[in-house]
Amino acid sequence: MPRETSPHHPHDPTTPVVDRRRFLGGVAVAGGAAVSASGWAGSASAASTDPAGSTTARSTSGPAPSRGGHYVPNRAPLQPVPFQKLPPGAVRPRGWLRQQLDLQVNGLCGRYDEISDFLVYETNGWVDPDKWAWEELPYWLRGLGDLGYVTGDEATLAKADRWIQGILATQAPDGWFGPDALRTSLEGGPDFWPGMPLLGALRSWQEYSGDDRIVPFMTKYLAFQNRQPSEVFNRSWGAFRWGDNIDSAYWLYNRTGDEWLLDLVTKMHEGSADYTNGIPTWHNVNLAQGFREPLQYGLLAGEQRFRDATYRNYRTVMQRYGQFAGGGFAGDENCRPGFGDPRQGFETCGIAEYMHSFEMLTRFTGDINWTDRCEELAFNMLPAAFDAEQKVTHYITSANSIQLDDRLKHGQFQNAFPMQAYKPAVHEYRCCPHNYGMAWPYLAQEMWLATSDNGLAAAIYGANDVTALVGDGTEVSVRQDTEYPFDELVTLTVSAPRPTRFPLYLRIPGWADDATVKLGGQPLPVKTEPGSWAKVERQWSDGDRITLHLPMRTSTRRWKDNHDSVSVDRGPLTYSLQIGERVERFAGTPEWPELAVHPETPWNYGLVLGDGNDAFDVVQRSVDPGANPFTHDGAPIQLRARAKRVAEWEADNEDVVGLLQPSPARSDADVEPVTLIPMGAARLRITSFPTTVPGMGGKPWQLVPRASASHIFGGDSYEALYDGRLPSSSADTSIPRFTWWDRRGSVEWVQLDLRETREISRASVYWFDDTGFGQCRVPDSWRLLWLDGSTWRPVTGAGTFGTALDRFNTVGFDAVEAQVLRVEAQLKPDFSGGILEVEFDG
Repeated sequence: MPRETSPHHPHDPTTPVVDRRRFLGGVAVAGGAAVSASGWAGSASAASTDPAGSTTARSTSGPAPSRGGHYVPNRAPLQPVPFQKLPPGAVRPRGWLRQQLDLQVNGLCGRYDEISDFLVYETNGWVDPDKWAWEELPYWLRGLGDLGYVTGDEATLAKADRWIQGILATQAPDGWFGPDALRTSLEGGPDFWPGMPLLGALRSWQEYSGDDRIVPFMTKYLAFQNRQPSEVFNRSWGAFRWGDNIDSAYWLYNRTGDEWLLDLVTKMHEGSADYTNGIPTWHNVNLAQGFREPLQYGLLAGEQRFRDATYRNYRTVMQRYGQFAGGGFAGDENCRPGFGDPRQGFETCGIAEYMHSFEMLTRFTGDINWTDRCEELAFNMLPAAFDAEQKVTHYITSANSIQLDDRLKHGQFQNAFPMQAYKPAVHEYRCCPHNYGMAWPYLAQEMWLATSDNGLAAAIYGANDVTALVGDGTEVSVRQDTEYPFDELVTLTVSAPRPTRFPLYLRIPGWADDATVKLGGQPLPVKTEPGSWAKVERQWSDGDRITLHLPMRTSTRRWKDNHDSVSVDRGPLTYSLQIGERVERFAGTPEWPELAVHPETPWNYGLVLGDGNDAFDVVQRSVDPGANPFTHDGAPIQLRARAKRVAEWEADNEDVVGLLQPSPARSDADVEPVTLIPMGAARLRITSFPTTVPGMGGKPWQLVPRASASHIFGGDSYEALYDGRLPSSSADTSIPRFTWWDRRGSVEWVQLDLRETREISRASVYWFDDTGFGQCRVPDSWRLLWLDGSTWRPVTGAGTFGTALDRFNTVGFDAVEAQVLRVEAQLKPDFSGGILEVEFDG
């Protein structure tokens, strides 16, 4: 992942946990659903019997964890779990998901080797150890292989097979494989990180093909890891991502029973970053992968505190930085205090990895809330991360985003490069286009789970066919017909060679009140509480049909810790303002374009909410067969809402949507109808809305100053100048800052347009100085100028222009009537400088 190259210390967020927004079972999380932390998996409630006496249906938290099941259950002493993953290819998606997978086959993932020089077979260190390579091929192959397994696409399968055969041929006698340079690339020791996603790719290949070389290959490699000293486990990216490797060690142990693998798991856990006692990193992808590691280790340790730590990690991240719709959190590289507005974004790698974590946690715990979280990301944020044809992606997807261009955004994102235009990005944010490919294929595979009691569980709904072993080992198929998440009905039809008894579990999402289950058109006496598994156990015959109805009601979520903004949901879909979009190819080729998206219609609306759900009308649209539902034209569902323009809510001078302010917002505009579409169908969107009220009620929305400068460091913020966050010292790196880095010894300036003429007679500047760890110092001197028409004039009658540390330097002067003021600084020789806060008043 790209990192900030800055003269300053990394960010060290210390913002206290925000107020809890919603409670369920005493645990609060952002997004409106809680995750219980009691027990490794739930237990079933009392059973009920249908009139015929042949079907047992109950409300349950899932199958009891056990060492049963047809698909490699956990071997002792690992804790038993309720679900097992089916082999790749067991689930064959149809409908809209198959469409997304086909777009991926023909788009960036399936053909990225045509344009990425990191994926040239002849020059790649993963098949020629004398050459260099790192994470790009492992990332890509992990998604490419599973894409082939779930689609059956022959070209994709052939590509994956070629790479896998080449990789297997590189294993050395001591177990190492891949680039020799990685053996000593981290402080003289091995870099194990890029091998972690490759182990995932090899595992999928073995499960799909039965290749008997994979188990001994992995055994030799993990034995090599086990011989390493403990310090190598706490270096670089791998230090925060050993949960991936732990999962591979468990996979191998469950097949071989080699007890030394459990010693390796303990070594990985104890030697790497400590997620058990807190958050050791605020890098978004590290968090998306690493937050689950304690619970994974707990499958071996068997202690509740490890499970609790994973739940606590999730709550902490989402309460601090996930206070907006879509399922992600504000991690445009790192989570940072002061950057939690819905205009912040979630890295595409983070979306894919968070989904994978939720899928794993569903299998380990049976907790439906993890599956709900996976769906929220998959249906809302993931589709918006790509153009409609999946030819290009961007680094960051935001809940509120009004322009996607190829310009640096100094007031919003952390990294010193553009992050929002859709691009192949081979040499920019190259992690994401190489890595995203697992998201849809992994989701497809996890739609069905094998259960510890020899049954099947419908975990994620969508049109598909599954074939699996159940009951006494009979192979059955189930066809799932549905337009979910765009429709409420799911129909399951069983195909069996003979009558076979097995349990069928149906996930009842946390939002689904009043769900019903019918067998052959007749209601079943099954309890379907939201957030539970409905279990139907019977002797199934060929042609048996279950119908699940999941009523989708339109509702709002209020985000108290983001100024009481609201988002709108219907079932698992979140809805965004439909903004007219103009797509511009500014570079690239027609085959592999680089695309900007510009707004063609107004976006600065506040919703007018009525009582209950009467503020929204559901519009069922007739769309062309095969239309992409994650586009404006193809979305089959729209919502009509009422809203008012908030004129003072503006884009900044870099075309970034302005920060939210407290709701309800005052507006003198007329109430007008607006259209909301699924978030995943909107490349430009407002998803977290302010509210407004009829008439002139509400709180005034303040015009925000506009800043510009002679220079600004790419990772800094113009808004730091006036954000009201008071520093604890001149070296405070926990808050946003403005610097002129890496200009040194020069005369530099920064100016503020206050948006209205005011009488100003005093200025206060709090200088940034990172002596001891960086290259910024207070300036040698400075002065203040004001814009008189088109002429800059120094203020007169001024006192001392101070440069003291750790306080505001305030200077008085003869009053001026001004709208635009400029701080001009002479930087110290060989040093840069910066400002943490500036104030002007009369």
